Amino acid sequence: MEEKELKTSLGKNIKFLRFRRQYSQADLAEKANISITFLSNVERGNNFPKAGTLCNLAKSLNVQVWELFKGEGITNIHEESITDRLSEDFSKHVNLAMEMVKKQYKA
Repeated sequence: MEEKELKTSLGKNIKFLRFRRQYSQADLAEKANISITFLSNVERGNNFPKAGTLCNLAKSLNVQVWELFKGEGITNIHEESITDRLSEDFSKHVNLAMEMVKKQYKA
C-alpha cells in the first residue's frame, strides 16, 4: 500500500465511523482534542495524525486503533459490508420511528 492510499483509507474510515456515531466534525475534533481543520484534512487524506492523536481518535470513536486502518470502502467486499451495516442502522431507525408512530396513534 502506498502512503497516499494509507492516508485516504484512514480518512475514509474515520469519516465512516464518525458518521456511524452521528458525530459532526466539531464533535469528534473536540472529543479527540484536535482542530476541526486538522480532522477535515485527515478525513480527506491530506494529513496523517501522530500516534497520540490516532489513540485519541480511536478512543473518541470507541474503537481500537487498528480498526482505523481496516480498509473500509477500499474493495467491493468492504463496500458491501459498509452498505449492509448502514442498512442495518437505517432499518433500526425506521423501526424505532414506526414504533413511536404506533404508540402515538394507540394513545
